[in-house]
Amino acid sequence: MVELKTPAEIEAMRAAGRVVGSALAAVKKEAAVGVTLRELDEVARDVLRAAGAVSLFDGYQPGFATSPFSGVICTSVNDAVLHGLPSNLKLADGDLLNVDCGASVDGWCGDAATSFCVGTPRPEDLELIEITERALAAGIAAAVPGSRLGDVGAAIGRIGKEAGIGTNLDFGGHGIGRRMHEEPHVPNGGRPGRGFKLQVGHTFAIEPWFWSGPGNAYIIDPDGWTLRSADGTRGAHAEHTIAITPTGPQI
Repeated sequence: MVELKTPAEIEAMRAAGRVVGSALAAVKKEAAVGVTLRELDEVARDVLRAAGAVSLFDGYQPGFATSPFSGVICTSVNDAVLHGLPSNLKLADGDLLNVDCGASVDGWCGDAATSFCVGTPRPEDLELIEITERALAAGIAAAVPGSRLGDVGAAIGRIGKEAGIGTNLDFGGHGIGRRMHEEPHVPNGGRPGRGFKLQVGHTFAIEPWFWSGPGNAYIIDPDGWTLRSADGTRGAHAEHTIAITPTGPQI
């Protein structure tokens, strides 16, 4: 069942979104050569703690996971793109870091992700980040009242196809509200005009993720969480929580 949120409930979700945004900004500011992923997780913890927010990730264990997640952010480096566990890995010059954060405030959830380079960026990494962010913007722009869920996925997938990079549909966006993962699944590909009709009050987390190569196969690390490309190509991830309003999508 896909629940519609009232304007007041959307405003309540906005508070969670602001905390998540603040946490991501703080992590990006502190990310530098020699800093560990665990230290960045502590930065995000401090932001959530100061705001009275509850992490959506710490202790989370969906069906595919062999153990609960141990962190308030996902930290995925280079060929890893999703679900990376914070660890004692030290960031190196030129690393591509993907950070995902989710939190709840007064029972309402926010979820977002960003990718950026540490130290000296590689031009190809900057291009991949730009493509991923452009796909996110295209997906959000398609999420208007009266459009279809397939329009959102098609807009995202079109950007990846035009760039000649692989798009995996196993993981994608999702409904969000009182829980982090609500119906429906929001794939990063699809056919225009297909799927249920979007209405005012729908709230989604839209999250394209791409690797720079043409393949879309992945492997999962022994930690049971970190998802990385099978061919070693680097990945980028971008995500916003949005609400569909009478005037269009709002982040």
